Amino acid sequence: MGANVPYIVAARRAAVRVRASVLSCSPAPGLRVHTPTTPTMPRTRPTIADVAQAAAVSKATVSAVLNDSGPVAPDTRARVLRAVETLNFRPARGTARAGAGRSLGVLVKELDNPYFAGVIAGAREHAEAHGYALLLASSEREAAAERRAIGLLTAADISGLIVTPVLDEDSDLSHLFDLRRRNIPFVLLGGIRGVPASLVGVDNHAASRHAAEHLIGLGHERIVHFTGPPSSTQAGERAAGVQSACAAAGLRFTADDVIPAGAHLDDGYRAARTYFADRTADQMPTAVTCFNDLIAIGVCRALAEIGLRVPEDVSVIGYDDIPLLAYLPVPLTTVRVPTEEMGRVAAELLLRHVEAGVAAATERVTLDAELIVRRSTQAPRADALAA
Repeated sequence: MGANVPYIVAARRAAVRVRASVLSCSPAPGLRVHTPTTPTMPRTRPTIADVAQAAAVSKATVSAVLNDSGPVAPDTRARVLRAVETLNFRPARGTARAGAGRSLGVLVKELDNPYFAGVIAGAREHAEAHGYALLLASSEREAAAERRAIGLLTAADISGLIVTPVLDEDSDLSHLFDLRRRNIPFVLLGGIRGVPASLVGVDNHAASRHAAEHLIGLGHERIVHFTGPPSSTQAGERAAGVQSACAAAGLRFTADDVIPAGAHLDDGYRAARTYFADRTADQMPTAVTCFNDLIAIGVCRALAEIGLRVPEDVSVIGYDDIPLLAYLPVPLTTVRVPTEEMGRVAAELLLRHVEAGVAAATERVTLDAELIVRRSTQAPRADALAA
């Protein structure tokens, strides 16, 4: 797969392969999820002629507004867009084919990250139960690739889209606003300020704070956090959660205690080798929290090569609870994110928008994350506290 080419596959087979490696999660306590017992058929889709009649303009004018292909007076454009939203009109972009309009798109950041396997499996289960196929694409954390992938998916006449958005200095978000303008429903797995869309996620700040409080409760006073990519809003929220827990306990935690890492195994490994290489005893943290499990696994390998033991010398906490953690030589303490449930709920919200007769109100669903305590955390050694 090229570095700048969005990757798209039909998900019926691909999602079946990944589902075998996914740890099933129960619905979050208190979360009400309405699931129809029988597949629902979409209502008749309004046509461009319906929009033209409602806006009192020609079909050519509606087309010019939707495709941004010609000069249209501002008041006329506003009238057409109001008609599009009121009628819940969604233009068909693909050529005629069997099953057109009975598919959903899922755009993830990384296909090789086990976290997204759960999201894909949950979304596929709900979509197929309601008669929809699933198309997958990956941006590989590149804003330009995300824009191209959305263009390819919408050209395939998907009914709606689930997006884990890339946020960096190159993200102008115009492609998401374009989805709104064209009335193509989408659900976000990660919040973006200023983009009106339904959202499914977890409270990253609270979950990360809980993880740090676990370490503080064990007696750790020197904690550092290996953070995620700069483009990730979740990375900032999780680092802030650790800072909040330390502040509440009266512990020192500064910007120097947030170590840039990334999102992959080698990111955590390289960052930890660099950070721990020249630490003196009085500079050595006794506990580490990490942006995700892959970072934590990389950190653990680096610590072993340096000669530091987990958890005897350094306690380590991950985030996500990917399936292999319980099978590591030292099973990893982590924050469990209900990824399958996240995918199912996102698909349910999306189909609610797709099959609504009118434009549906946006919704925000926050699922519960859970701290899973395993063997990678314990109380610090007495001599480490005295150092």
